[in-house]
Amino acid sequence: MEKGTNCFPTCHTIFLAWTWFLLLSWCCTGAEITCRSCSSPSPSWPSSSSRLRQEQRQPPPPPPRGLRSWPGGRARGSVGAAAAAEPVPVPGAEPVPGAEPVPGAEPGGQAGPRGAALRAAGAGGGAPGSRGPAAPRTRRSTEGRRALPAGGGRGVPAAEGQRGGRAQPRGPPEDARAARPRGAEEPRLSSTTFALTGDAAHNQAMVHWSGHNSSVILILTKLYDFNLGSVTESSLWRSTDYGTTYEKLNDKVGLKTVLSYLYVSPTNKRKIMLLSDPEIESSILISSDEGATYQKYRLNFYIQSLLFHPKQEEWILAYSLDQKLYSSMDFGRKWQLMHERVTPNRFYWSVTGLDKEPDLVHMEARTADGHTHYLTCRIQECSETKRSGPFPRSIDVSSLVVQDEYIFIQVTTGGRATYYVSYRREPFAQIKLPKYSLPKDMHIISTDENQVFAAVQEWNQNDTYNLYISDTRGVYFTLALENVKSSRGLEGNIVIDLYEVAGIKGIFLANRKVDDQIKTFITYNKGRDWRLLQAPDTDLRGDPVLCQLPFCSLHLRLQLSENPYTSGSISSKETAPGLLVATGNIGSELSYTDVGVFISSDGGNSWRQIFEEEYNVWFLDWGGALVAMKHTSVPIRHMWVSFDEGRSWTKYSFTSTPLFVDGSLVDPGIETQIMTVFGHFSLRSEWQLVKVDYKSLFSHRCTKDDYQTWHLHNQGEPCVMGERKIYKKRKPGAQCSLSRDYSQTVVSEPCVCGQGDFECDYGYERHSNNQCIPAFWFSPSSLSKDCNVGQNYWNSTGYRRIVSNNCTDGLREKYMAKMEKCPGKAPRGLHILTSDGKLVMEQGHNATFIILMEEGDVQRTNIQLDFGDGIAVSYANFSPVEDGIRHVYKSAGIFQVTAYAENSLGSDTAVLFLHVVCPVEHVHLSVPFVAIRNKDVNITAVVWPSQAGTLTYFWWFGNSTKPLITLESSISYMFTVEGMNTVTVQVAGGNTLIQDTKEVAVHEYFQSQLLSFSPNLDYHNPDIPEWRQDVGKVIKRALVTGIPDEQILVAVFPGLPTSAELFILPHKNTTERRKSSEADLEQVVEILFNALNQNLVQFELKPGVEVVVYVTQLTLAPLVDSSSGHSSSAMLMLLSVVFVGLAVFLIYKFKRRTGVFMLKVGDSKPEKFV
Repeated sequence: MEKGTNCFPTCHTIFLAWTWFLLLSWCCTGAEITCRSCSSPSPSWPSSSSRLRQEQRQPPPPPPRGLRSWPGGRARGSVGAAAAAEPVPVPGAEPVPGAEPVPGAEPGGQAGPRGAALRAAGAGGGAPGSRGPAAPRTRRSTEGRRALPAGGGRGVPAAEGQRGGRAQPRGPPEDARAARPRGAEEPRLSSTTFALTGDAAHNQAMVHWSGHNSSVILILTKLYDFNLGSVTESSLWRSTDYGTTYEKLNDKVGLKTVLSYLYVSPTNKRKIMLLSDPEIESSILISSDEGATYQKYRLNFYIQSLLFHPKQEEWILAYSLDQKLYSSMDFGRKWQLMHERVTPNRFYWSVTGLDKEPDLVHMEARTADGHTHYLTCRIQECSETKRSGPFPRSIDVSSLVVQDEYIFIQVTTGGRATYYVSYRREPFAQIKLPKYSLPKDMHIISTDENQVFAAVQEWNQNDTYNLYISDTRGVYFTLALENVKSSRGLEGNIVIDLYEVAGIKGIFLANRKVDDQIKTFITYNKGRDWRLLQAPDTDLRGDPVLCQLPFCSLHLRLQLSENPYTSGSISSKETAPGLLVATGNIGSELSYTDVGVFISSDGGNSWRQIFEEEYNVWFLDWGGALVAMKHTSVPIRHMWVSFDEGRSWTKYSFTSTPLFVDGSLVDPGIETQIMTVFGHFSLRSEWQLVKVDYKSLFSHRCTKDDYQTWHLHNQGEPCVMGERKIYKKRKPGAQCSLSRDYSQTVVSEPCVCGQGDFECDYGYERHSNNQCIPAFWFSPSSLSKDCNVGQNYWNSTGYRRIVSNNCTDGLREKYMAKMEKCPGKAPRGLHILTSDGKLVMEQGHNATFIILMEEGDVQRTNIQLDFGDGIAVSYANFSPVEDGIRHVYKSAGIFQVTAYAENSLGSDTAVLFLHVVCPVEHVHLSVPFVAIRNKDVNITAVVWPSQAGTLTYFWWFGNSTKPLITLESSISYMFTVEGMNTVTVQVAGGNTLIQDTKEVAVHEYFQSQLLSFSPNLDYHNPDIPEWRQDVGKVIKRALVTGIPDEQILVAVFPGLPTSAELFILPHKNTTERRKSSEADLEQVVEILFNALNQNLVQFELKPGVEVVVYVTQLTLAPLVDSSSGHSSSAMLMLLSVVFVGLAVFLIYKFKRRTGVFMLKVGDSKPEKFV
């Protein structure tokens, strides 16, 4: 599987950190390696994720579950979505700017493009250069380390080693060491060592090797302060002799400039870009001569990641820390803002041959409506009027994936995710998985060879995924393998145990969960058939291995290394077809403790064990030789080399002093035959860069006599993926070097099609008799709605030839789909939905309806849509409605929207109920101020605007935690507890939720009197709740003289003329003394009534405005009680309320002005009413 797009050779980055952990970070511009012997600058170390948050100033968003892209899921040589700067995916790796990786090769001799392990990216389809998760790995203890003073500008290389000897005839490295005669000179490889003198305090570094036809190496070292979250020191080193000597360039970039990252153009590796640390300044330094000289440019934003164009070396996209996307057409000298609120890692360059404009950018962004959309625009024309939305609806956040010929998006409605795909920029089509897969999560693993490979976690899975493979258009998916093991990385990214073998198409390895055991399976026909791996016949000592299938087999670890500078647990090479090296074990299931290293020379058919412990094994010279280094926490100085595919090994020393090895850089020097080993001689030493030159191991350039042929097969079957292939391989033991144009394939001819060349088509399942039978949910007679009368369609036989299978004749005619005439079909499966999937729409806004039909002739089917508000539209066919039908509702309410489809063979109907609402702005809760205990009262919520459509009311009473829910604005309620009771109403309409709260005094009995006022009060009445409350308090103060405050309540009514009600309440805790309390209440009533009837109650509203308080009837309403004996009194009070309007009118006509009176209540001091 391709692990990057146009990622060019020999560009690597090293991350050297003072910590116990190996923090990996790999992108097209680089990878990171950690110093495992450096001391810590602070007592406690933050995790890699903490470091990222410090550098970004904000925590990265968690990876959403849903549609994600595998960074490695790209076809080799694709040009588009990911530019050459795209990160090479490494498990748990943090993409950090640096140098671009090698196409077809991985750092440290890991798998090539198709051999890299397939893994899920946390952000999915991430943008190159973006910072991602790092994965720690402990290898040895850490001790303190002194910072040395800065040294000179150049380093002094160590002495060069001697040429090594020939390999021992057989055996593992230990045997080779034992076979050397006593006193014989130890074989050595030519090497030099360079120490990063003066930068001992620096705990991070990035390395760039220009590679082909260049001897330039750049190293950026820096001191990252984990407490401050920033880089405080940096040094830039440059070598022009493949790392033999280096020159410090701090004076050329500015002695006070602190650098944080290094980028390299993927299309012109002479162009270098350095970023300064944003804590000090935001600027970039640009070089056009492989880092010899630099120009500095200041920025007004902070760069988080860069994406280079795959063809134009001057074009760059920059993503800022505040989620803005910028573009530059002159390699960063000038920048232009393209869009704000862009989703991290969801922006892509155009794909050549598919997008019309080379400067087109695909992006996922949040628009003004608050929703996330898929947008496209050109880098210099990205205004709102120039943008386009290829998908008409909003999409899920972090779901856009642009990869080769395909574009994927995800839309979730009603808690269920739906996936869409566009093939070669055609209109989006819904992805068809088996009907009841009900996916919870999906990852796009590969889009190689015009086919999509996806991992889907279904509704009943937790730690496993099912593998699905698509047709050419990426629409119809069929099951390839169930229950593949998955795990979660350090930063939450999903890791799936699936590996594609490099150099031979169609061969995959997967770890599958079977009866709670993890077993390794292999397929030679792209997932149609899987089988267990046969264990080796003998062990390293030549003893037979007792392992019988299916109870015992070989199991392999399929993850790439967390460190790109180790070989990984499995690797293969495009240039060495059939050769696989992997770490694993023999037994009933996969083990992570009892491990060894195994090798296959025939594409996984048979295996041999080469080591009993864990080793790093790299491919040298295009895969013609192997080099191994023990994976250990102790210092070493030897490596082993094999020229016969691991059958025998020769031990070489590469340094005179044992080295704590932190990593090795192999592939960038695949042509120059140079590798670099990084590490320390002691726990307190400088960083050492050991340059190893292994050219001396090869005696001559390979000739035809140095090759032999190898026939690809599957357990003896010579036809694999419909072809018979014969490869040319170097003979075991031939120590000759290959050339760059070395060709492996000698013969490639098609085979006759057999049953193994066909997989079950969509909707069909393979049964025990090896026949493809329709699934219970699938109707083979169902046709696509695009099949119109007079046209032709392909009628499936239940089989389809495996994509990229090249077989001919044989069963091809029998199994291939047959072209037939489209029959007329009545419309069936008519559906209507809104463009955003919601059933609530605001009044006055566009409502877009989407009409879908599962079957029927779209060109000859009439469609009618009734909006339910008296307006309907009709169309002669489905063509005008493909992009949706828009309508604006002018009033609120619930509307029945009906779609009706009809042709000469039948009809179908679909109905949708749409709630059109007007946003509610205010609610007033109308409640009685005083209520009788155990008697029903009416409570009303008055909403503005009154025509708001269908609203939902939530009522809370007292301390209740569960509301009463109604669709009516009024409710009848009985209070059972005396005292002050709280009533709260919430009104929900559309996306709006408002509330109001009132208090109700509840008693068993009380008395009340309606009040009115002199006309001048109306002039000052703004008719708002706050004014009414304040005036009520003023009236209460005027009335209360020697009467307990809690016994008087005055409520001013809304509206004009101004009126109020006076409530006289019983004293607290007097329920047990009913008769005496009633007598006391009558006495209070008599005092107040006399004062009111004599117009003795007045108050001053403001200077010069005196308001008189009147009663609205001649007699006071009788005592109001909850007992049956007072029902007549209650009726009299009700009648008094009914005639309040008449009373107020009479008062206005006949009342007269009264002078100032003094009112004495009991023995209290006379009160003046003004």
